[in-house]
This record gives sequence, C-alpha cells and structure tokens, in this order.
Amino acid sequence: MSRFLVTIGLLGSIALLGGALLFQYVGGLAPCQMCIWQRWPHAIAIVLGVFAFIPAARKYAARLAALAVLIGAGIGAFHAGVEWNWWEGITSCAGTGNTLGGMGGGDLLNLDGPLGVVRCDEAAWVFLGISMAGWNALFSLVLGGIWVAASNTDD
Repeated sequence: MSRFLVTIGLLGSIALLGGALLFQYVGGLAPCQMCIWQRWPHAIAIVLGVFAFIPAARKYAARLAALAVLIGAGIGAFHAGVEWNWWEGITSCAGTGNTLGGMGGGDLLNLDGPLGVVRCDEAAWVFLGISMAGWNALFSLVLGGIWVAASNTDD
C-alpha cells in the first residue's frame, strides 16, 4: 500500500509542477515571485518521492515530502490571500500605486532581469472562483495527507 501512496504523491507533485510549467510556457502566463516559490516544494517532493521507493528510506523520505508539500500549501494559501487582498504580500512583486511600479532607476536600466514585473497581488488565472495559487494550496494539502499516509504504512 505504501508504494501505491508514494506513486500517487510523486505523480501529484509531477502534475502540479508540470501544470505550472505548462501554464507558463504553453499558456503564456508568466509567474510572479511567489508562484516560483510554490514550485520548489514540489520539485523537492519529486526528488524525495524517488528515494521513497527504497524501502529503508520510505518513512523518512515520505515524511520530508509531506513537509515540503505542506510548506508549499502554506505558500499557496498565503499567495491566494494576497491575490484576494485579505492581507498584504511581499513588496518586491506587488503594485505600489506609482507609475514605476516600485522600481528605481537601477531597476529600469537593468538588462539582466525580465522585461516586465509580474505582480503577486493579481490572480492571473481563476477557475471556479479559486486562483491558481489557491488550487495549488488545496491540492498540496491533499498531497501532504497522501505523503503522511505513505510514511505510516508498511508493505
């Protein structure tokens, strides 16, 4: 049973990370800084998921994967709250109300970064009234439960 749960957890993180990349590269939705932060826990869970197929490492890898995706759920919930103006987000990717969007002269002359600043406080995509960050939070909570269950079962 635990191998099945590990497989579901691993495929879930692959699907969420892959979906985010599809929205970016196929759908043309550029990610904001908090969107990028939400990807890291799934990347970590994917690596840990591979280790979780080793019987001796399963319990610890699955628990660490659970921790990673639950941290991702927290980031997603925080981001969704910022998008719906429930609380203030980070200032590095939110609008400030001025014409420069919070950028200084050095930012405007910097050719190393992206051409546009993607705001974290605007939902780029919404389905059934829930933003992409909100969906990530919900699915990550479910995956966290799957990873916990995988860490508590023996084959």
